[in-house]
Amino acid sequence: MKLDVNRQVRELDVEPDMPLLWALRDELDVKGPKFGCGVAQCGACTVLLNGEPVRSCSYPVSAAVGQKVVTIEGLAQKDKLHPVQQAWIDHQVPQCGYCQGGQILVAVALLKKKPKPTDQDIDAAMGNICRCGTYARIRTAIHAVAKKGVRA
Repeated sequence: MKLDVNRQVRELDVEPDMPLLWALRDELDVKGPKFGCGVAQCGACTVLLNGEPVRSCSYPVSAAVGQKVVTIEGLAQKDKLHPVQQAWIDHQVPQCGYCQGGQILVAVALLKKKPKPTDQDIDAAMGNICRCGTYARIRTAIHAVAKKGVRA
């Protein structure tokens, strides 16, 4: 099957029900999505599928065929960080960083839908788990991008 991952069409020969996470990590060497829980609860495996956040640990690779998959590796373009990535740095959001790829992708999707999100919008959208508890810094970084008026 062929997958469009980070604006590159990649071919792989795997079982159709293999989770997208493992196809990305083990077959295509895309390591940004992380294994956390395996049951679509934590969000460490989050990718964007046609711009929508998807928990790749429970999403069959065959369902991603014909869709655009973006991982944290594909967010920056032409050696320029995405505004959300830059805000994460500017506001020192990560501690351990394990969940942050998924967190950033969810924030990008949120800002596309709601360019000026409220705290309640952010709390509702940001369902990924951060064991370090950087939620306040995540909120600050999202508000910073929104304040600049940058379309995610």
